[in-house]
Amino acid sequence: MTDTIKKIRKLLIANRGEIACRVIATCQNLGIKTVAVHSDVDKKAMHVAMADEAVNLGPAAASESYLVIDKIIGAAKATGADAIHPGYGFLSENPTFANACADEGIIFVGPSAASMNAMALKGAAKKLMTDAGVPVVPGYHGDDQSLETLTAEAEKIGYPVLIKAVAGGGGKGMRAANNSSEIAAAIEAAKREGKNSFANDKLLIEKLITKPRHIELQVFGDKDGNAVHLFERDCSLQRRHQKVVEEAPAPGMGTEMRRAMGEAAVRAAEAINYSGAGTVEFIVDVTNGLDNAPFYFMEMNTRLQVEHPVTEMITGQDLVEWQLSVAEGHALPLSQDEIDVLTHGHAVEVRLYAEDPFNDFMPSIGTIGLFNPFADLPANTRIDTGVSAGDEVSIHYDPMIGKLIAWGDTRDDAINALIGLMEATPISGVTTNRDFLLRALRHPEFQAGDVHTGFIPAFADSLLKRPEAGRNDYALAAIAVWASRQVEPQAGIADPWAINDGFRLNLPNGEQINFVSAEGEQIAVNLENQDSLIRAAINEHVWELSDIVLREGQLSYVRDGLRHQCFAEVSEHTVTLVNKDTTLSLTRVTLDSTSSDDADGPGTIVAPMPGKILELKTSIGAVVKRGDPLLVMEAMKMEQTITAPRDGIVTELTPSAGDQVADGTVLIVIGDE
Repeated sequence: MTDTIKKIRKLLIANRGEIACRVIATCQNLGIKTVAVHSDVDKKAMHVAMADEAVNLGPAAASESYLVIDKIIGAAKATGADAIHPGYGFLSENPTFANACADEGIIFVGPSAASMNAMALKGAAKKLMTDAGVPVVPGYHGDDQSLETLTAEAEKIGYPVLIKAVAGGGGKGMRAANNSSEIAAAIEAAKREGKNSFANDKLLIEKLITKPRHIELQVFGDKDGNAVHLFERDCSLQRRHQKVVEEAPAPGMGTEMRRAMGEAAVRAAEAINYSGAGTVEFIVDVTNGLDNAPFYFMEMNTRLQVEHPVTEMITGQDLVEWQLSVAEGHALPLSQDEIDVLTHGHAVEVRLYAEDPFNDFMPSIGTIGLFNPFADLPANTRIDTGVSAGDEVSIHYDPMIGKLIAWGDTRDDAINALIGLMEATPISGVTTNRDFLLRALRHPEFQAGDVHTGFIPAFADSLLKRPEAGRNDYALAAIAVWASRQVEPQAGIADPWAINDGFRLNLPNGEQINFVSAEGEQIAVNLENQDSLIRAAINEHVWELSDIVLREGQLSYVRDGLRHQCFAEVSEHTVTLVNKDTTLSLTRVTLDSTSSDDADGPGTIVAPMPGKILELKTSIGAVVKRGDPLLVMEAMKMEQTITAPRDGIVTELTPSAGDQVADGTVLIVIGDE
């Protein structure tokens, strides 16, 4: 056993948002003081409010704040923190940062720099794993990065192939090529993204498994050389090669395969003398089903993972507490035999993102309206987040709002509990993937456990069809507007002049509330108040409702003798309705409002959000066809290719490569040929 135990008394969390709040919560339970760091835009963030102390790192850009090692180390020294937890993302897998902590005598809550370096580059890591007896996917990991060599190696491996940046992660720098005509463009894109994201454009090429599952093993090591695994997580349901639904254990996996994968993961950790929390990720070929299917090492994440809560729920262990204990020099809290017998049940997690799944998962920004992650939750559920109502989702950081997790005795129980949690957790103000996640959880193939990384494109017709508002929705939205104007009587005294219900002397008691549909159709809802009954009419369609109350975002009413409820948020320009299945944001208009095309006319392309122009693929005077790529921009950590919306000729081209552009900036104008 390690002789030197150094107690952590004050911990600085070199991160933000949900993971910073998660680490602080464990520290509060352990009596460890915490220090938050934040950028200028995060000064009022939840993690800052939760910590005992906070240090401002400067500008919003991560490159000027959260990624500046000297600023993080300086904050730790200034506050007397004796340890730093890196969270995930940012500096969590940066060996230079780990060494900087060691140089200052600060405990780094994570593996050694040597362990990180061993797994940092995918090609070198796979050679190391081969030597350790861990199976790897056939591929090319060589130093010759010429287009000719990479193309020849792809031909040798056999299409389809996957091109990956060796320093990549989170789906960045990754492209598939299905044949020789696609290989050059895929190599170019992967190189560019690898260089922009990781300052390294070196690539590797692997055989692309056409029906894969992404299954990873949570591993832990201590400074005495012991290593264990805490079972697997299935993370196969993904978009853009990034996980959105995770569960533990993997559905359909047999005991023998679980043992084999667990032993392989532990061998991987032992091969690099790993200490702390890590995840060994495998790709599994499920062409012929999961059980006893071939599995291959993909990469090792040398940090805590976003999806760690599902492991915590099936093991009953606090993995952040494990991290802190191991960092102090203690041996692992449990042996493999002890872990094996305590694991029970099933857990499922979804990642709630500010993004539009019905528009290629484009990130969204704005102010969060309805969202209360601190409501009383069932004991078998939890919400991990770093935001609440009123907080901003900005362009500067990852758009994940939080994680919703549920546990059950069986997989069906866990899925049903999670669906119930999501139904009871409305969110408004920003476009989110809530409706998409509910569809995925309810999908019969997912419920049967038949998941794979191609699940979303395979069922895109049902998963990614944008919900449409009907007449009933517009009527209910108008009712919500009416209800939002009602004033509760105070101290038992009813003041009729405080009620904004459309009352007029010598005129019918009613009003008209107007909306415009996504297609530009004007929709007028006529409301008439008859005693305690409200009549809402759209043309000849009439709804009669009573006992209407809108309180703390929940709208309740009686229709046809039955009590109904949904969530509603009313603002000057929109009404958001959230029910068990859908989230609808309906646009309000005044009577003289009209719908029109973009003022600049058809063919004008504007930036969908603030971002950076990475590459121009056209020029003034170029003749383009609908769908032709025009430029590549990066926004909210995602690379977007902007394509031509119509045939024509490029008459204006505003930005240059490297420019930062604001939301709504005119980028390109396409005129008639």
